[in-house]
Amino acid sequence: AILNSSFDWNGAREPYILATENDTLNGVGMLLLKLLTNRAQMFADVRTCWSGEAVKRVTGYELEGEAKEAGGFLHLINSGACCLDASGAARDAGGRGSMKPFWEMTETDIDACLKATTWCEADLGYFRGGGYSSRFETRARMPMTMVRVNLVKGVGPVVQLAEGWSVELPEEVSDSLWKRTDYTWPCTWFAPRVTGEGAFKSAYDVMNNWGANHGAISYGHVGADMITLCSMLRIPVCMHNVPEESIFRPASWNAFGMDKEAQDYRACAAYG
Repeated sequence: AILNSSFDWNGAREPYILATENDTLNGVGMLLLKLLTNRAQMFADVRTCWSGEAVKRVTGYELEGEAKEAGGFLHLINSGACCLDASGAARDAGGRGSMKPFWEMTETDIDACLKATTWCEADLGYFRGGGYSSRFETRARMPMTMVRVNLVKGVGPVVQLAEGWSVELPEEVSDSLWKRTDYTWPCTWFAPRVTGEGAFKSAYDVMNNWGANHGAISYGHVGADMITLCSMLRIPVCMHNVPEESIFRPASWNAFGMDKEAQDYRACAAYG
């Protein structure tokens, strides 16, 4: 948790990238996002999808804002390796919750992230060696981009990404849902931006099309930058919700068909 954060006991410093559970593919996603944004990166399980109907049935709460538009949200929760920056306790110039580049982290920001974090005894069902897990809740609405690198036999690496926002729920609603899984882990509620089509018809469709139970999550909407980087690296992007007018690819990419996802696949196959 501290290695992934943009500070330690000596103050602000560049975050390291450390993926838990030996998930090197998620580590690659975290690394690419860090190089694009110069910010700490979240490692999280893409653990549960809560529909608006399920939330109302369990808690009586009616979803609002982006969560309502998406028909629900995803529970991003992990075993304590997430950067503490993801608490959203650091504040930007407008006083909004943020995840800052490390050189902008102030002592006030660092103290706020630490105060937002509790160090819980590890669940011995998961961690027989004991230890501690960081625990916090993302208590801010922040723009976020969730990325996953997968390996497809015969194709190689492919990338999925979903832009969206963290969702701040009433405390009693959050606690009720959080207790359905591990209550000692860092918790972020994430509503993807939906398009009404394909994998982005709803929050459920995003999770149903996600290639693994992990994701790398960055502050900001940086999907267009990730798509450009992937095209430079000849990595197909097989799922995204970035508007076409925001995307830039090298001109040679145009030779591989008109459908944007199929174009990525064909280009990858052609470049071998």
